[in-house]
Amino acid sequence: MDWHDWLNDDETLHWQGRPARRCFTFRHWQKALFGSVILVVGLWWLYAGVGVMQERQQWWWGVLPLPAVILGVWLSAGQLLTARLEWRQVFYALSDTRLLVQCGLWRPRLIAIPRSELSYARLMYCSELLGHVYVEAGPRRLTLCCVEQPQQVIALLETVINANHRDARD
Repeated sequence: MDWHDWLNDDETLHWQGRPARRCFTFRHWQKALFGSVILVVGLWWLYAGVGVMQERQQWWWGVLPLPAVILGVWLSAGQLLTARLEWRQVFYALSDTRLLVQCGLWRPRLIAIPRSELSYARLMYCSELLGHVYVEAGPRRLTLCCVEQPQQVIALLETVINANHRDARD
């Protein structure tokens, strides 16, 4: 990722990363599983509804289960496909002045948090070399999902946060 478009003239990067592809895509696998159940129930309901519709000549029996089928398709496959497409646009960086996150599905956008506002960071491991980094900066909350080698960025963030706490006490 070329960060020069987003960086100020006197700003330098200390760390940059991106989420692991498979972890980022399947981070909401529980919703996908739930969506698959909704899809199966919705398809069964649609099948039964079409039979009742043909038997009683009432069209709404075939239309009534469509919202459940659409919701099931979105939750089971749609959100996984969307996450996979978004992964191409997601990058993380920590400079000497800001924490930067580029994200967005169709149009990349930048989330920039000044280092002076960082107040809390926590690492939640997914595996030995993969984890989510939760960051608080004043009222803002942000999760860097599926960071590879998260120990590097959490060490840098803890250094910044400790310096911010020392400056606040002085």
